[in-house]
Amino acid sequence: MSDSPFSEVLRNATWSDHESAEDDSYLKALMAGQLSPEAYGEMVAQHYFAYLALDGASKALAGDPIAAPFVFPELYREEALVRDLETIYGAGWRSRIEPSLPTLTLVARINQVSSRPGGYVAHHYTRYMGDLSGGQFIRMELQKIYGYTPGGGVDFYLFDEVGSLPRFKNQYRARLDALPLSDADKQRLIRETKLAYQLNTEVLGELGRVVRAELAA
Repeated sequence: MSDSPFSEVLRNATWSDHESAEDDSYLKALMAGQLSPEAYGEMVAQHYFAYLALDGASKALAGDPIAAPFVFPELYREEALVRDLETIYGAGWRSRIEPSLPTLTLVARINQVSSRPGGYVAHHYTRYMGDLSGGQFIRMELQKIYGYTPGGGVDFYLFDEVGSLPRFKNQYRARLDALPLSDADKQRLIRETKLAYQLNTEVLGELGRVVRAELAA
């Protein structure tokens, strides 16, 4: 394993996966203002199912010495996602959403590795560090496109309880660097992070059907 901080090794090892996740027709159409609020809600719905699993794993591992440094109740997304879905679809939002096949695969994988702290950290890092970084640009664009304000619509991307996002991310990286893992366990965490990126990319890729339906209409 490199002498560089593990957070840097992890970032460099997964950078190509991160870039491919950004090259997506759904996100491009969304950021271009080409999708209806309901079509945007399709992504929010998939996030809802994924974060129920991820935050459920977080609660289950709160007492684990390796996972505990990455358990942040202030990051839990369920309540924010419910507000967003209610804003987009109304009170009957639960009957309007369902997980796609790629989302079911992602959820199954999160549940599968939830008993393995390193696996949990991989999925937590993949999702939350993205939400705290590029996700903030997405939030600002969605506010411009749809006119959403805090209280519903883009609350998923609001992390007011965290405080300074740059400081929090630096603290997160420091916790990655301090993980008491062997080189083999670090490599396993890197592999799981790459898989997490792939699974999340497939969730977005499946949403291409939404783009096709919207543009056809």
